[in-house]
Amino acid sequence: MSRRAQRHVRLLAIASLLALAGCGDSSKDPADTTPAPTATTTTASAPELGPSFGSMDDLPGVLKTQPPWDANPGKLKQRLRAIGLPALTAEGQVVHIHQHLDLFVDGKEVAVPDNIGIDPNGGFISPLHTHQDGDGVLHVESPTETRYGLGQFFGVWGLRLDAKCLGAECVGKGKVLRTWVNGTEVKADPTRIVLAERQQIVIAYGTPAQMPDPVPATYKFPADL
Repeated sequence: MSRRAQRHVRLLAIASLLALAGCGDSSKDPADTTPAPTATTTTASAPELGPSFGSMDDLPGVLKTQPPWDANPGKLKQRLRAIGLPALTAEGQVVHIHQHLDLFVDGKEVAVPDNIGIDPNGGFISPLHTHQDGDGVLHVESPTETRYGLGQFFGVWGLRLDAKCLGAECVGKGKVLRTWVNGTEVKADPTRIVLAERQQIVIAYGTPAQMPDPVPATYKFPADL
């Protein structure tokens, strides 16, 4: 069964459970979305940059721990409310794009978990999520024409990210936090990166000698994405 077919089966299961359970939070309109990041910087070789996400310290259930990190579903719906993102009953199709994310801490690759942004009980799904593919691919599937930032994905995940910290790992004492998109280093706060189709995003924390070499600049996306 193809990945798209597998996702279709999972979403049918979500819809069935919602029909039985009553959709959880009826006060939230699934069409509501957070305002799109307003691009302030764009060049031919660099990604668009919108506003920074700001502090994630007060997000419900935010992880400020060392890796490895799980999908952190415990307070997902509360985080979506705080961020201003909808808890959808099915994946949106107006915007349907994908990115690949690589994380490195102290010279070691850290896995991006499956099912970020997906209710483990099958009740709802965020417009920003990962699937059960184990490949680090981010899925942006929105019911409205909206642009999203990398900070919003980390907000959905509930993993602290800003200009200085990734989880518990913060710059200082010889450690740095660096970000690349399609092989080009982004000097700004990584939460400002506007997500676009088929980006290869790398975030690395550690000493300068522990930075990935070479930096992954491309990713071979599956044919069905």
